Amino acid sequence: MKAFTPTLLAMGAALALSGCGTLAPTYERPASPVAADWAPVGSDTVASGSGTSSTAAADLGWRAFFADARLQKLIEQALANNRDLRVAALNVEKAQAQYRVQRADLFPSVNAAGGLTAQRLPADVAGTSQPIISRQYTATLGVSSYELDLFGRVRSLKDAALATYLSTDEARRSTQISLIAQVAEAYATLAADRERLALAQETLNSQRETLHLTERRHALGVSSALDLNQVQSTVESARADVASYTSQVAQDVNTLTLLVGAPLDANQTATSDTQLALTITNDLPVGLPSEVLLKRPDVQEAERSLQSANANIGAARAAFFPSITLTASAGGSSTSLNNLFQGGQGYWSFVPQITLPIFDAGRNSANLKVAEVNRDIALAQYDKAIQSAFKDVSDALAQRATIAEQVAAKDALVRANESSFRLSQARYQKGVDGYLSALDSQRSLYSAQQGLITARLSQQVNRITLYKVLGGGVSEQSPAR
Repeated sequence: MKAFTPTLLAMGAALALSGCGTLAPTYERPASPVAADWAPVGSDTVASGSGTSSTAAADLGWRAFFADARLQKLIEQALANNRDLRVAALNVEKAQAQYRVQRADLFPSVNAAGGLTAQRLPADVAGTSQPIISRQYTATLGVSSYELDLFGRVRSLKDAALATYLSTDEARRSTQISLIAQVAEAYATLAADRERLALAQETLNSQRETLHLTERRHALGVSSALDLNQVQSTVESARADVASYTSQVAQDVNTLTLLVGAPLDANQTATSDTQLALTITNDLPVGLPSEVLLKRPDVQEAERSLQSANANIGAARAAFFPSITLTASAGGSSTSLNNLFQGGQGYWSFVPQITLPIFDAGRNSANLKVAEVNRDIALAQYDKAIQSAFKDVSDALAQRATIAEQVAAKDALVRANESSFRLSQARYQKGVDGYLSALDSQRSLYSAQQGLITARLSQQVNRITLYKVLGGGVSEQSPAR
């Protein structure tokens, strides 16, 4: 045990000396480069920071926001199966392992070794009458090239690796929120396109009935050939729309399947709710200041990258100072294996080494400059992330301020065109007007109905987008009811 004492003392002293700080600049969160509140648009109140809000979007779990049961099931499947999200999660595991590798450099690596050295010397070399065969057995416990982190170089690299790991985890969260929003938008788009398909099919059936009636009227000489051709054109136009929307619905299902990452049951996508925009989600709270952007995972990811770059400056600064490494070992040595661990066979070695940079042709200065520029780049990227997030929310709020009015106007337009179409049909059937007037009314009604579907879809997508750009929470837990 006496042979081990110097080595243990050296290791203890090394660990004590390594507990110092770093030369990295003190990190302070940069000031936000955007306004404190969003400028109000119209009568919308969410842009104002003066209101009250019990739950921010970033704290609102997706189950609490997305109310549709089928959609919740699809989101569950996507979170479990989507390959992009799986890659993001694996990147987190990789970054975590890299951090653990870097953190391990703070501690000495202790290795045990055993060996045998055998040697045969010829008689004339050994100066004896017979060849000499010698054997030496060794058993050691030692530390190899452990760096005393006196100036925080290793600790700075550890801090940089930790920030990189946390940044990767924020990237995973960002991917998860985007995936949830993509699934919801794809689900809403599928529902809207199915509604458009149903409307086109209904219009086609109605026009076919009108065509049969017009053909009979033409045979009786009541309707002209022009009327017949005009009705025929509406039938073919409706047929084209049915074919187009049938294809679009199939593509929507394919998109949703890709996002979910697994085959879908027919019941999971069997929806064409005309009030989808009002039932698929709950509304968001009002009165949110722009500080909520700091909870967005992409903004937090940018800040973690900034922290990593800041820590790397400490490592670059430490390179200007001496570095001390220790190599030590202790154990036993004997010409006989039986005597290897007997008293008096112990030995030890202690090899400290100091390296002082004297001339490096400016390499260390250049590395420090690189680290500082990387920090400035990360700072600019952090500012840009906040500015982009602010614009995303501002755009969503600008649409939210008027989308309800647009839907109401489209709904009123549909009702007006329905009345106009009924009157035109009645006048045509009584022979007061030609079919051209009824045809124009029918086209206007069809266009208005399609416009209402589009407006409702836009309202739904706006809610989903606003939830996402405000850093919508990924917690599966919904608030107590």
